[in-house]
This record gives sequence, C-alpha cells and structure tokens, in this order.
Amino acid sequence: MSLNTIWETSKAPYYPIVAKEGQFAVGFALLFVALLLTGLFGLNRSFLNIPLLGLPASLAFGSLVDLNYSSPATMEPIFSAVSNDAYHLYTLLRCIGFAEKARIQITPDGIRFSVEESRVMQGLVFLDRALFTTYTFNAPPPQDRNDDTLDNEESTGDVYPQFLISLTALLETLQIFGIGDANQSSFMPNGSFQNTSGGAFSSPALLLGRTCALRYSSPGSPLCITLSESGVTTTCELTTYESDDPSFGSAGSEVDIPLQRDAIIMKIIMRSAWLYNAINELDATDPTVLTISASSKNAPFLTLSGSGGPFSESSVKFSTDKENGESEANYKNLQDDGSKRAKLAPAVTETFQVNPPSSMGSLVKENYRFALIRKASRAMAAASKVSIRGDIQGVLSLQFMIELGGGNGEGDLGPARGGTRHVSFVDFRFVPLVGQEDDEEGGEENRDSEGW
Repeated sequence: MSLNTIWETSKAPYYPIVAKEGQFAVGFALLFVALLLTGLFGLNRSFLNIPLLGLPASLAFGSLVDLNYSSPATMEPIFSAVSNDAYHLYTLLRCIGFAEKARIQITPDGIRFSVEESRVMQGLVFLDRALFTTYTFNAPPPQDRNDDTLDNEESTGDVYPQFLISLTALLETLQIFGIGDANQSSFMPNGSFQNTSGGAFSSPALLLGRTCALRYSSPGSPLCITLSESGVTTTCELTTYESDDPSFGSAGSEVDIPLQRDAIIMKIIMRSAWLYNAINELDATDPTVLTISASSKNAPFLTLSGSGGPFSESSVKFSTDKENGESEANYKNLQDDGSKRAKLAPAVTETFQVNPPSSMGSLVKENYRFALIRKASRAMAAASKVSIRGDIQGVLSLQFMIELGGGNGEGDLGPARGGTRHVSFVDFRFVPLVGQEDDEEGGEENRDSEGW
C-alpha cells in the first residue's frame, strides 16, 4: 500500500449501510428470520418450499455473516494520523522511556503519553496534532465505553479513548529503520547524555524520507504503526491493554500527580543545559537525595545539593555575576506581568520567582530522590529551556521545552521541513521525600504554574 493510499484512507470517511447503533437490532432480526424460515423448511421439505423458505433463510444467514465480519473491518477508525518526521516522535517519547508501559489518551488536539514509577514520579508527553501531516479523530459512540466510564462522564465531561501500551515496543518500532542508531550510544546506562556530533551520513541527516502512520480502529484493537522509507513499508501492530487501576478510564488529570497551580511558591526558568550539567556534577558523588533550595533574599539564591551517598555531600550553587555586582542584569522578571522587583536572582535564570509563605521565611527547600530526578536527564539533554516549578505541598515539576525541526544548535532536533519548527513540552512531576531532616530556615514547599 502506497503512502498516498494511506493518506486518502485516513481522510476519507466511511458510512456503513447500517449505522453502528442499529447493527445489533438488524443482526438479531436477520438471525430470527433465518432460524424461523429454516425451521419451517425443515418441517415441510418440498421443492416448492426451497425458493419460498430455503433461499430466504440462506440470504438471511449470509447477510448476518456479512454484517458481522465486513462492517467492523471497514468502519471509520477512531484515530488515524500521518507524520513526515518519525524522528520527532521518537525523540519526544524517548524522554519518558524509563518505564516499560505508557498510558495513552487520544484527544482531538493530540495524543497524550504518561508514565509513572511507584506513584512518586510521572512523565508526561503531549504529541500535538501540529506534529502530524494529517490527523483524524472520531470519538467512539457511548455504547463502546463501559458503564463506569459513562457514570464518570456525566461529571467530568468528554472521556476520550485511553489504553496502555508497551512503550519499549513502541520505541523499538519507531527506530526499526535505524532512527535511533546514531543517538543510541549517546545515552549512558543511567540515563545521562554524552554529547556526540553526527556526520552527513548519520541520523538525523538521513531521516528526510521517513514517514510514520498511526491508526487505532476501535476500543480494544491494536495500535497499528506503518513506517515508510524509500519505498519500503513496514507495519507493526502493538497490543493495547486496559489498566487494573480503578481510576483508569476517568479523565486524565485525575490520575496525575497533582500540582496546585493556585499555590505556587517557586518558579524558575533557565537554560536546560545548566540544570543538566548540575545534575551530572552531583551524579559523580552517587547521592541518594537531591535537595533544592531557593531564596529570594540571601545568596546563594539557588542551590542543588546531593547527599546520602558513599561520598561527602556536594552542592552546585547558582549566584549572581560577581563582576557586575548588583547590576540591572541581575534583576530578573519576578512577576507574571513582566515587572521587576528589587530582588537579586541567579545570572543563569530568565525568570526567578520565590514567594514562600511567611511561615517558611525566605527559603524554599525540599528533598527528592536523586535516582528519579536523574531519569529526566534525557529530556534535559534534548531541551533548550526548563521551567522548575513547585507548590505548597512540595510537588516538583520540571517542564522541558524541546524545539523540533530547526536542526541548528542546542535544542533544535531533527531535520528542517521547509523551515517549519515545532515546540513541544515534556513534563516531569516528583513527590517530595517525607521525614527528611528540615533546616532551621524552613524548607518545605516547592513549585507551580503553567511554566512559561
């Protein structure tokens, strides 16, 4: 099947002769008529009854079989999309590749992937429909959803298709033509990134002819992935699963690690490379706990500390530029409206907001498992900027901005398509450690907001 045929198939709507909501009634009626005519013919077998009873019974059985086997296969799929840049999809999904399975939610605006570990870490990737050349979504009718989902829908609004899929298998499928070969050795076993430069004959330089088509026909059906390159087409069907979690099937936001957007006490935007380098420096001492401290009044204004490992405690401090002193460059935008306050901020930050409640003093301090933070290093290496947010409960959000399509410089991944560039976000959320020693200056809460 050619790529043009796939595009036309994904766009052309299919209208069955019998509507899906009426197929059961029609099928039952045909079956009843067929059994009735067959019974009458069996009671009075004669040449006269063959055209009167036998042939209509055969036609009824044949129509029933055709309705059951032909219509579902040709019905309009719930979701179909085609992307000209399979590498972009691979890059974003690999940022959350630390988990074996991912939860997928298909919406009219894009595809949402989420993974978690022990309910204390969550990774979120949203593939916007702008990343696809064609994107078609047809919400399944209510009868295709279970009763529990229908009960929840009354209070949560539209509930879109959700299922689990093997993320490992999906990543292997996307790189079946060697999409990730050149970058495979760039990532260390612990999730760290080793910067390497590719040539003219390495990916992503050789990805211009690759396309990826996704298709999800009906609830419970496999996710079909069709990859095409230079006339070679490969189709893979990945099994979809339903979660045993009772909350599965409800709105996606209900199962996320909650971030209180109305109780943000820390918001920092900086180049992702600075955070990536700091985590790598701390990783050398093999710590078990990462402590994040931020202050709006006292230096150092932002500190990342690693402790609990076999070596001594280590820290990375972000301070103002000592050569410039308290110059205008050190005063950052501390308010959402862009106005400035008379507070200093680290020179590496673009936005620095630290507003702890009066009970905490001027210092925001929280502890997290270092091993979990390190699993976000792939996103750190691929992103151009990071938004560090924390709420009053200590929940940490690291939202990475990844620029796709430029191919020039840090954060620009993949080949350019006629100058088209897309910006995507990968969001990680972490639950703080409970019971860790608190400093005398407070040290409780962390981040919030919509990041940028």
